[in-house]
Amino acid sequence: MEDDDFISKTRRKKQSHDIQSLGVALTKLSAEQLARFNLPETLLDALIEAKRFTKHEAVRRHAQYIGRIMRDMDVEPIAAQLAALNAPTNRDTALFHLAERWRTDLMADPSTIPAFALEFPGVDERRLSDLIEAAKKERAAEKPPKHFRELFHVINDAVRKGQA
Repeated sequence: MEDDDFISKTRRKKQSHDIQSLGVALTKLSAEQLARFNLPETLLDALIEAKRFTKHEAVRRHAQYIGRIMRDMDVEPIAAQLAALNAPTNRDTALFHLAERWRTDLMADPSTIPAFALEFPGVDERRLSDLIEAAKKERAAEKPPKHFRELFHVINDAVRKGQA
């Protein structure tokens, strides 16, 4: 065996674990989503069958079985397709965090309303100002955060419209 072809046992185990993790991620997809992937019939059957198992040890053994099936496959296209499928989720999370940051900034310093309106045109600055004041009063009176939530919804809608 040549040195160029040598792969350490640690590296082989890591590759197997990564493939198995990819298989576990595939088990969380619906049958319709799995149908979009170009998967061999044996793997597709194993992924659909994985939904039947509820006991921890059975789930673990079946994940190993899925990993064993995938070991001889080129998993790069599958991983890329799965990442593309999850990309909208990552974008939604980023927009959610952006809206939370804006809400925190606006609550801390209402003078940033014009900056927010500049970045996200079409937002009603007066309503935003009223909601910030109402949310501050709620917080001071230790009332349920009705206006605080409404403020977030207004900001979130503006952020999503601005990023569309």
